[in-house]
Amino acid sequence: MQFGIFSVGDVTPDPTTGHEPSERERIKAMVRIAQKAEEVGLDVFATGEHHNPPFVPSSPTTMLGFIAATTEKIILSTSTTLITTNDPVKIAEDYAMLQQLADGRVDLVMGRGNTGPVYPWFGQDIRNGIDLALENYALLRRLWREDVVDWEGKFRTPLKGFTSTPRPLDGIPPFVWHGSIRSPEIAEQAAYYGDGFLHNHIFWPPEHTQRMVQFYRQRFAHYGHGTPEQAIVGLGGQFFMRKKSQDAVKEFRPYFDNAPVYGHGPSLEDFSSQTPLTVGSPQEVIDRTLSFREYVGDYQRQSFLIDHAGLPLKTVLEQLDLLGEILPTLRAEFAARRAPGTPDAPTHASLLAASKAKIEDASLASVASVGE
Repeated sequence: MQFGIFSVGDVTPDPTTGHEPSERERIKAMVRIAQKAEEVGLDVFATGEHHNPPFVPSSPTTMLGFIAATTEKIILSTSTTLITTNDPVKIAEDYAMLQQLADGRVDLVMGRGNTGPVYPWFGQDIRNGIDLALENYALLRRLWREDVVDWEGKFRTPLKGFTSTPRPLDGIPPFVWHGSIRSPEIAEQAAYYGDGFLHNHIFWPPEHTQRMVQFYRQRFAHYGHGTPEQAIVGLGGQFFMRKKSQDAVKEFRPYFDNAPVYGHGPSLEDFSSQTPLTVGSPQEVIDRTLSFREYVGDYQRQSFLIDHAGLPLKTVLEQLDLLGEILPTLRAEFAARRAPGTPDAPTHASLLAASKAKIEDASLASVASVGE
């Protein structure tokens, strides 16, 4: 079970002080948060991709490359990479370059993004969102797996005898998760390729998340990648914790009440009861997180959003310290509940080992056939 954090990189004023961080301040804070995530023992840091204010992370590979140079273990990922408006050739090149520099500590979450205006900025039409996601990803997979590609599709210039460089490290493309909160076509796409499916259910009730994950699991098995239980599932979530529950609620309430992300809609109590948001003590965060398994089954990655709503960097780093304290318990409790045969989340090392084993098996089979 992998545990990590993801950031959307919003620049939101702190409602308790009025301080609004500069873009530089926010970008530097995201880097410090990623480094802190490794220090407290987390497995993954992921950054969003946005091209409009109030968000700052428009260039994920630049940020992740810098973080790669200042960390040693943590997996660097995205939340999400826009497969609709980015050229798949550039994605293939950028993330293969990052993968080489980071010694394989890279995977991606593909998504369509949550801001409609971004489509025309990059010459695309939002009405083609699903079709763009399907076609662009089909090309991206080939670019990472075939040394020479001939391609003709609907949305980009044809390719003839094209080789993207650099090639993936060790011939192993970065593992891909497909992120979607409401589109069964994307869950179907993840299942078709045997990729991971990440449901960022921070705004959704358990029943909706359960339906999406179950659909992906069933289609994963339909396409012959294994049993539904062997499908690779990730979840989003968010929390704010303090040693005492009442202190957490008192401190977080002004951030919740004023953050644009929560839309000035339901109360903190209503939102917490209807979504994964957990505001309380460390034990409450442990219990709530463990409950996710009850409606999606055993899963492979849990990512938390904790640097949002105008929370100052000092507070976010304190949240990471608290998460680090409960991490051993979360790992032990999930492991104790895990059904036999549940796969781990793929990593570069595990995918490389599987590739070598497959080659060795093929070689032995070839020798055996000669001896018959």
